[in-house]
Amino acid sequence: MIANLMMYARPETEAATIRFWALIRDGLRDHGIAAPESLAQEAGEFEVWTAPDLVLSQTCGMPYRLWLHDRVALVGTPDYGLEGCAPGHYRSAVVVRADDARQTPGDYREALFAYNQTFSHSGYAAPYALCLQHGFWFENRVQTHGHRMSAQAVAEGRADIAALDGVTWRLMQEHEDLHKRLRVLCWTEESPGLPLITAQGDRVQTVRDSVLQAIDKMNENDRGVLGLRGLVDIPKAAYLSVPNPPESAGARPRPF
Repeated sequence: MIANLMMYARPETEAATIRFWALIRDGLRDHGIAAPESLAQEAGEFEVWTAPDLVLSQTCGMPYRLWLHDRVALVGTPDYGLEGCAPGHYRSAVVVRADDARQTPGDYREALFAYNQTFSHSGYAAPYALCLQHGFWFENRVQTHGHRMSAQAVAEGRADIAALDGVTWRLMQEHEDLHKRLRVLCWTEESPGLPLITAQGDRVQTVRDSVLQAIDKMNENDRGVLGLRGLVDIPKAAYLSVPNPPESAGARPRPF
């Protein structure tokens, strides 16, 4: 059995995440569901998401709608209380260097776009949809393998523009100075946030109840550190209705 919660992991949130998992784990065990003692935070993402004994993880909406929706069960979507978004939803901050004078997405038509993964909704699919509204997609692109690396590439002049998950951007503003070298050019449209998932089976409601109880039992400091407001029930159809860039279906990094 395996569990992890690595999507928004960073050193400043590690202790709160460990305590959050302990509450979930103990709740699961109280209901007779075996749960690992600790989170497998270093495990490969697809290794975890596709594990037949997956207890709990958090995935991005794009891998869910491309490859996971018929292999895992939705537990619920954490609500991070992002400004400008409905509960359980999020959007991407499109960032550029603070001293870059260009003012609209169209001004960046020829710019170098930094992205984390082609199967990232916030880093790739959301800005793709935004750019289509302006009649273009970036011909010049560079992959960074992480939102923070994309932000750093822009700040250091190795790229011109990037789209960052709104929760990640908020955490960057709270915990480091890198954001001071950037500014938000605009925001993408909101979409369902990163869902919690478990292996398919008859335990889904129990897992959901254990997560809800854990959120209720968290102390206010940990809830604030993680930005958690609650858990929202967003249906599978809402995730599957979000469009994907045409090249992304073939972007899966390894067979599973």
